[in-house]
Amino acid sequence: MIAILGAGKMGEALLSGVLRAGLRPAELTATARREERAALLRERYGVATASNAEAAAAADTLILAVKPQDMGALLAEITGHVSPDRLVVSMAAGITAAFIEERLPAGVPVVRVMSNTPVLVDEAMSVISPGSHATEEHLKLAEGLLSPVGKVTRIPESLQDAATALSGSGPAYFYYLVEAMVDAGILLGMPRAAALEMVVQSAVGAAVMLRDSGEHPVLLREAVTSPGGTTIAAIRELERHGVRAAVLEAIEAARNRGRELAGG
Repeated sequence: MIAILGAGKMGEALLSGVLRAGLRPAELTATARREERAALLRERYGVATASNAEAAAAADTLILAVKPQDMGALLAEITGHVSPDRLVVSMAAGITAAFIEERLPAGVPVVRVMSNTPVLVDEAMSVISPGSHATEEHLKLAEGLLSPVGKVTRIPESLQDAATALSGSGPAYFYYLVEAMVDAGILLGMPRAAALEMVVQSAVGAAVMLRDSGEHPVLLREAVTSPGGTTIAAIRELERHGVRAAVLEAIEAARNRGRELAGG
């Protein structure tokens, strides 16, 4: 039995993904803060809902999907129902495995995960790190849970805050860029629907080429950039406005904010 504790946006995204991957609703339990939210999950997915304590007592694998600031209260609620033969998977940004281990019985294995919302379309990027009691078997269990809904890679836990900023928040950066490009199309006289279709397909095509070609992004960009052409004129403006530096600083700010959230 798998329990998803805190089935908000990210928890629901994972819930829907593992169901699409073939897990049966009877193998899942979800929890939600409000009864109307729990009723929606039951109706939409056919899964059982329960209190956090009830779900923790019944499950072999617990997925903690609450907000970072709610993690302490959740752990206090479930600690009496978790034993070392369970696996705890945390998806909360900034919360260390040690923070969780200190608030659960000794020896409970914890795997820290950062995933992102493309789990909804089976294209998530999930990065996992073991806590002090997690073994290779526990990592493989976590990978088995996450791999049907996207790509999974292992990193040292010291890099988890960076992964949160880079891939956890990453989809929002692309949506922001798409929004700006669509606005540019409208400025140039393009109907909104046509501009959106062009930009989205360009983004999808570029992403697939990056993933499947194995080429460095610089080489792919240079292949589009003819001497004295339109692309280099645009790149010059991006550089003049410091877009590259802004991206670096934005992602660093996201990393720092993740650390602040973890600290309460």
